[in-house]
Amino acid sequence: MPSRVRRSSLLKGQQRVDLAMYVQAVPLLLKHPTIFVLPLLAAVVDLLIGQISPFFTNALGGLGNFIFQIVVQLVYGFCFGVAVIGASDAWRGRRAGFDDMWEEGRRKAGGILIATIGFYFLLFAAGYIASFFGSGILQIGLQLIVAYFLIYTIPAAAIGGMPGNLAISASFRTVRVSLLASAILAIVFVLLWVELPNLLVDRFAMSLGVIGYQLVLAAVKAIVLAYLAFPFAKQYDDVAFTRYW
Repeated sequence: MPSRVRRSSLLKGQQRVDLAMYVQAVPLLLKHPTIFVLPLLAAVVDLLIGQISPFFTNALGGLGNFIFQIVVQLVYGFCFGVAVIGASDAWRGRRAGFDDMWEEGRRKAGGILIATIGFYFLLFAAGYIASFFGSGILQIGLQLIVAYFLIYTIPAAAIGGMPGNLAISASFRTVRVSLLASAILAIVFVLLWVELPNLLVDRFAMSLGVIGYQLVLAAVKAIVLAYLAFPFAKQYDDVAFTRYW
């Protein structure tokens, strides 16, 4: 795989708002089905941990659930980072084969995992600080603001190969020069990742049964995460980096 030489030149001036990429991402994903693999793995791990964690935590009154949740979020963060690498290659017209994106993801695993930890730590810290003021609305609002400015943290680590602290600052700078485009990306993320799985699956929950519900929910999450890798990769690439081969 050819080495990539990147110049971190933050683009100035007019924001880039590319609405077409949200439509173009669909055929690209269908053309590169290997990008489904890691999101599917993350969804399966989420499903399995959800099934086994009660055996370890119920006797303790749920104590320790947060440890399993941390593991789940780290798996999602890493798998999404690898999917973003593959999506970036696909946008560039490269083969986006599983071996290539896995090898690059493996080399950048430390940065991706630290970036994921940093993202959730700052999100937790924002909510914790806001809780001192006793306002649930303030808590949610502050967490949304923090999440918005950290939205490119994992792409910065996955595409840019930046360590966690630099990935966080890179995300902040990228959002600052693409406020509208980043806001649209954030809205799409919330609608697809937070709302869509529950809306789709809950409509058929009664007919699916418990196991069917869990399996379908995992499949929907995997599809959504694989799809989201494309707009995240394209938006971050367009705004934050000029990349040379």
